[in-house]
Amino acid sequence: MYEVVGEHVFPWLRTLGGDGTAYANHMKDARFTNPTAALLVKVVDLIAVLPMEGRDTKGDLYEYMLSKIATAGQNGQFRTPRHIIQLMVELTQPTPTDLVCDPACGTAGFLVAVGESLRRHHPNLFHNRQQREHFHSGLFNGFDFDSTMLRIGSMNMLLHGIEQPNIVYRDSLAQDHAGETEKYTLVLANPPFAGSLDYENTAKDLLQVVKTKKTELLFLALFLRLLKPGGRAAVIVPDGVLFGSSKAHRELRRILVEEQQLQAVISLPAGTFRPYAGVSTAVLLFTRTDSGGTDQVWFYDVEADGWSLDDKRQPLLPDEKLGPLPEQPLNEEEHARNNLPDVLARWSDRATTECERPRSAQSFCVPKAEIAEKNYDLSLNRYKEVVYEEVNHDPPQKILADLKALENEIIQGIEELEGLLK
Repeated sequence: MYEVVGEHVFPWLRTLGGDGTAYANHMKDARFTNPTAALLVKVVDLIAVLPMEGRDTKGDLYEYMLSKIATAGQNGQFRTPRHIIQLMVELTQPTPTDLVCDPACGTAGFLVAVGESLRRHHPNLFHNRQQREHFHSGLFNGFDFDSTMLRIGSMNMLLHGIEQPNIVYRDSLAQDHAGETEKYTLVLANPPFAGSLDYENTAKDLLQVVKTKKTELLFLALFLRLLKPGGRAAVIVPDGVLFGSSKAHRELRRILVEEQQLQAVISLPAGTFRPYAGVSTAVLLFTRTDSGGTDQVWFYDVEADGWSLDDKRQPLLPDEKLGPLPEQPLNEEEHARNNLPDVLARWSDRATTECERPRSAQSFCVPKAEIAEKNYDLSLNRYKEVVYEEVNHDPPQKILADLKALENEIIQGIEELEGLLK
């Protein structure tokens, strides 16, 4: 078996999908690195007992293996938790005619989730020949400049039943975007944070939007560049993007609020990306309009996502009550452990009842004019009102008198105890 897998299966894997396909291109350097025949037998025996007939089982097994990569990549990238990906996909509601792009796709988690969402919400798309062909060879687009990630992402897509996704090598921040500008209708991404590029190594068309070296700001400029007018985005950004005071930070926020349509800022708990990083993050949802349209911005403070916020990230609820689409409804106590279903429910009411919520609630709306007055600060804490419980205090004279009386009682008690001992 060791000889068959090493000398026959892997050469076949490198050509799977046909010559010239993106998959075959990324897999051409794949090597069988299992060190011993005994270890291979152990792996095969473990997998043999799993029900592998369905597409979902193979994909889920592969994603489980990916989740065990508990270290950040050399460029600061790390795996986005699946339930956060699913939340962002459900918020944007992909359609069979969308052109979806993740310009920092890594293992292709966002693209896989879009595919699963379309199968769930639009099961009839495969009955339409044009939509079926678009699904397999046009709808999904991903860029990365790590060849290992491209290989993993291509395999992930294939195991989830997507035949020819457009997953290609591309340094999204360094290459000019001729041919990609205004091409996509939906961008979903969790780009690397805290990087810094030299101006010489940054695409000139991005520097025209915002002159900065910070990768998180350059990626936001990139998302606007890639989207068609009317295209929408759900992207994860570090909290610094929301309140940073540099000229580049303020200008990018101004562009989102004044020139585009910023719809929501969803604040995530600080432990969401543990054990990779403890950075606080938020999800931005916006639509490219090039003509404004922001009326008010919806804020939601996610306090719990269903998992513990330490390095172990253990589930706090049974599987059927986790994620943004739990199989069973949650009661109030369970909501305190998993806010994600509530995010979706309130998102759909953001133009109606959400506008009436007080600033002390978990979610609320803020008018554009107020955001502009505050230098386009988008941090939730800038607008959230904290309600302090009123406590009635006795005047100092009464407190001192009570303490004196207590002191006298203690002295009297000690004297009585001494008398008994004598």
